[in-house]
Amino acid sequence: MIKFSNVYKRYPGEMDALQDISLEISSGELIFVTGPSGAGKSTLLKLISAVEKPTSGTIIFENQNLNYLQKNEMPFLRRKFGMIFQDHKLLFDRTCYDNVALPLAINEIDPSDIGRRVRAALNKVGLLTKERVMPMSLSGGEQQRLAIARAIVSRPSILIADEPTANLDRGYADEIMNIFYSFQQVGVTVIISSHEIPKTTIHYKEFHLITGNLQNVPLLT
Repeated sequence: MIKFSNVYKRYPGEMDALQDISLEISSGELIFVTGPSGAGKSTLLKLISAVEKPTSGTIIFENQNLNYLQKNEMPFLRRKFGMIFQDHKLLFDRTCYDNVALPLAINEIDPSDIGRRVRAALNKVGLLTKERVMPMSLSGGEQQRLAIARAIVSRPSILIADEPTANLDRGYADEIMNIFYSFQQVGVTVIISSHEIPKTTIHYKEFHLITGNLQNVPLLT
């Protein structure tokens, strides 16, 4: 599904953020990208989702070389990804419903289908009763769940979450992780960056980064 071959990423005036990264991700896998701050976790997620291109090396996604992806092809590719950010990136001047509906409106989904899909996404994360509430009134855990609802409403095949539980207490963090696990269990590829792996009985793969280098980490269960 996703294959990196000898990938480097260098930003102007800086050392390599990623160095000689080679990895493979199969459809439906649960992936943890781990490492300390500054290890390159966020950069790796940006390359996986084609938000950025590598400085050198090859990234193949569904048999397509992302190095040669044209600008007009990017919107179609990105619909396959649902992105969840550590800082949520919510629109605080719009209701929960409107936040989740926005990707559908941008993708010109039939208006008659938007309401059903938005409410299904809100229900999945336990926020259906708060569809008319403004995000500012939600707790940190609820805001993260709202961000997940917005990410899944377009029915992506891959969910990518950048340290989604970093600012949450243990109870909320466990709730958020259980939501991600539920999607992986129905075939969605889930990729999560984190300083460490939470306890789970679910089969997963770990990619551990240290100063931009991928460490040789075995498949774990």
